[in-house]
Amino acid sequence: MIRIGPLDLEEKAAIVAVILEKPLETSKKAAELGANILEIRLDLLGIRDLEIAAETIRKIKSETGLPVIVTNRSSAEGGKWEGKETERIGLLTDLLSLKDGPDVVDIELSAGRDARDRAVKAAKACGKTIIISSHDFLKTPAFQEMKAIFEEAFLAGADIAKLAVMPHSMRDVLDLLRAALDATEAGGAVCAIAMGKLGKHTRVIAPFYGSVLTYAAVEDTVSAAPGQFQVAEIKKIMELLE
Repeated sequence: MIRIGPLDLEEKAAIVAVILEKPLETSKKAAELGANILEIRLDLLGIRDLEIAAETIRKIKSETGLPVIVTNRSSAEGGKWEGKETERIGLLTDLLSLKDGPDVVDIELSAGRDARDRAVKAAKACGKTIIISSHDFLKTPAFQEMKAIFEEAFLAGADIAKLAVMPHSMRDVLDLLRAALDATEAGGAVCAIAMGKLGKHTRVIAPFYGSVLTYAAVEDTVSAAPGQFQVAEIKKIMELLE
C-alpha cells in the first residue's frame, strides 16, 4: 500500500500542485482549488537555507493541512539549483528528519548512486515516502528503455518511480502508458507523464494505466513543465472520468 499522509494512492490518484512562487499564498490557493498534495520546488523558489525551508514547509502544512513533497531539482533534469551537489542533497535529507518536515522527497535517478542512497536511507529512516524520478525534455525513450528506467528506480529504493518524457508522436505516448501499466502490474507504484501538447491528455488518463500522481499548475500563466493543466481543470476532468 502506498500512502502519502492520509491518501491511499492505490485507491485514487492524487493531484499534486507544483509550488514555484509565493509559497504560502500559492499553497493556500492550491488547497482551495482541490489539490491533494503540494510539491515545494526549493530550486525554483530560490530557497537554499535549511531554516527558511523548514519554516516555509511548516507554515504551508499548518495553513493547508495537505501533505508536502519536497523537491530540489538539479539543472540536469530541468531544475534551477545553483550550488554544490552535496548541499542540494543535504538540504533534502536534513528536512526529512524534522518533526513538521515534508512527507515525501523526490530525488533524481540521474543523481548518482551515493546521492540516491543517501536520500533513500534518510527517507526510510524517517518513515517518509521516496520518489525517484527521471525526466527527458527532448524525447521519449524506447519502450524497453522506459521499462528499464522504472525497474532501475525500484531497485534503487523508490516507493514511487516517476518518469516524465517528451513525446513526438502518439506512439510515444502509448509506449509510455504501456510501460507504466507493465510496471504497475508487476507490483510497483509509478507516476507517468508525457509532456507538451501531444501528452497533455496523459495528465488525466495516466491514472487509468497505473499512475498514482498527476502534477498540475496553480496559475494558468506559470507551470513547472510543459502541458500541465491547472488544478481545478484536472480535478474536474478526473471526476468526469471516474
